[in-house]
Amino acid sequence: MVKRLARVLPVLCLLVLTASETASAAAPIMPLVQVKSGMKGIGRCVFQGNKIEDFNVEILGVLRNFRPKKSLILARLQGRGLENSGVIQGMSGSPVYIDGKIAGAVAYSFAFAKEAIAGITPIEEMLALQASPPPLKPASSPNLSIQKYLTVEELFDIYSGAFSSQTEAASAGQPFAPLAVPLVFSGFSSRTFDKVKPMFSRLGLQPVLGGAAGQAAASLPAASLQEGDPVGVQLVGGDLDMSAIGTVTYVDGNRVLAFGHPLYNLGSVDYVMTRADVITTMPSLQTSFMIAGTGSVIGRFTQDRGSGAVGELGKAAQVIPLNVQFQAAPGEKKEMKIRIINDRILGPALVNMAVASIITGEERSFGNLSLNFAGDIYLDNGQSVHLEDLFSGNYDMPSTNLAGLVAAAVYFLTNNDFRDIGIHRIDLNIQASEQAKFCSLEKVLLDKYEVNPGERIQAKVFYRTYKEESFLEDVQIQTPYLPAGSEFYLVIGDALAMQQVERVQYRTQDFVPRSLGQLIRILNNLRKNNRIYFKIMAVKPGLFLKGEEMPNLPPTLKSMFSSPRAAASSPTELTRSTLSEYQLPVPYVFKGVAVVPIKIRK
Repeated sequence: MVKRLARVLPVLCLLVLTASETASAAAPIMPLVQVKSGMKGIGRCVFQGNKIEDFNVEILGVLRNFRPKKSLILARLQGRGLENSGVIQGMSGSPVYIDGKIAGAVAYSFAFAKEAIAGITPIEEMLALQASPPPLKPASSPNLSIQKYLTVEELFDIYSGAFSSQTEAASAGQPFAPLAVPLVFSGFSSRTFDKVKPMFSRLGLQPVLGGAAGQAAASLPAASLQEGDPVGVQLVGGDLDMSAIGTVTYVDGNRVLAFGHPLYNLGSVDYVMTRADVITTMPSLQTSFMIAGTGSVIGRFTQDRGSGAVGELGKAAQVIPLNVQFQAAPGEKKEMKIRIINDRILGPALVNMAVASIITGEERSFGNLSLNFAGDIYLDNGQSVHLEDLFSGNYDMPSTNLAGLVAAAVYFLTNNDFRDIGIHRIDLNIQASEQAKFCSLEKVLLDKYEVNPGERIQAKVFYRTYKEESFLEDVQIQTPYLPAGSEFYLVIGDALAMQQVERVQYRTQDFVPRSLGQLIRILNNLRKNNRIYFKIMAVKPGLFLKGEEMPNLPPTLKSMFSSPRAAASSPTELTRSTLSEYQLPVPYVFKGVAVVPIKIRK
């Protein structure tokens, strides 16, 4: 008996192994040359919940060279209510089978069509995506000068050329356009959703409010997908969720093909892949669409190209953890944990949207609002950028500026031209109060206006709040060592005033950093709204070279640095040099400027 079992066991194991391999084997392929008009087949998709259902497909013909070296299969879809709804947004990637072989993916439609006529991307074109190159950093990025704030509109405009506008393609008279992809927002404030909806719609997406699992941390359980399953491309995860919903076309082991057309058409990417459940299908006279929710993280997408998206199960995408502590009242602290895709094009805009949404979701959109803010951006190389500021005003200006500050820092770090550097984590602490906190400069008085070199000057700075409360700040300033009879200037002002003074002084409106170290130093020293700045200037020769002021230079050094042999870039000659600078924190957003001339005694 034991000997018989020993002989039979290897055979049984072989049969089990063979059956397992057969079950997981990819579907056979029908080449495009075999697709003919009049053929009948079936498609697979989930119309509600997570049950894959079949619908009927009748091949009408093939559009050869629909795009350069690309063809499109035309088909009529029937069953599951498609006769009334038309082709549904969310069906992108639905596999189509003829004689048991996969021919392609439903990917295109025509708005306002009376029948469910679909364009099917041939499976051969989608399989070719697997040979695409691995993710690479784009060769170049817009060479922007340093800005303190970048709005979500500006961030979209920066890379407007990188996105393919599906709206323009449809309006240009193309008979078929890629199916708009439902982009499901969960946890975002209605104000943020309304602001960004037109921007994503121009990219061929259908922004909708939906739901998600809302996981605090990404998970990668033992994952599997079937052809016809709904799948999510998660751009924002955690306590906020933003995911594009499509359908799985083809599965081969841990390799997944989906959509059948581009999502953003950004080439090599690193997007989070999630499960998805279709809540319902919303019929529409223009184009019907699915309302869906996303689930657990199961892998990542690595390619987003003209014929679809390529992903792999069980592999984690790189994300940026964004941790926000928000306090609207004493003892009322709320913590939000969010994950943003680590993408230099979309990432900064998504950070802006997430931060703005947290604030506008918790605070009223109209009336006075002040936001006291501190945050740290930790980089993979061990360095960090510290941001802090006070924003005050009405409507949504404080939240817009705070979100713009964080997004600008993320943009300049991830899009720097010096070194490919990643963001390890972002921690933000925001305290809100429903009152205005701003003040304006009234006057500046000095205890003396003629001094000896090195002597201390007592400056009294008077400022008044919006409630007509007056405050006085005493500041001691040391006189520079200048020749007898000469004159210098004490400039007192807010952050914007100092920036304008320096633009005149350096005769430049824009500044682009020359190294990663200089970029990090600039971001760490951005001028703040709740500061009174003091600058001592004198008529002394100097240079502005590579973004750095070289003040009060002796003639020999000035000549050496100005020499074409020594200067890698053309320096700007200065007639006035900065001799020293100070800053004084105040609990208000400070506005105003004053220039006081002071003489050195003879």
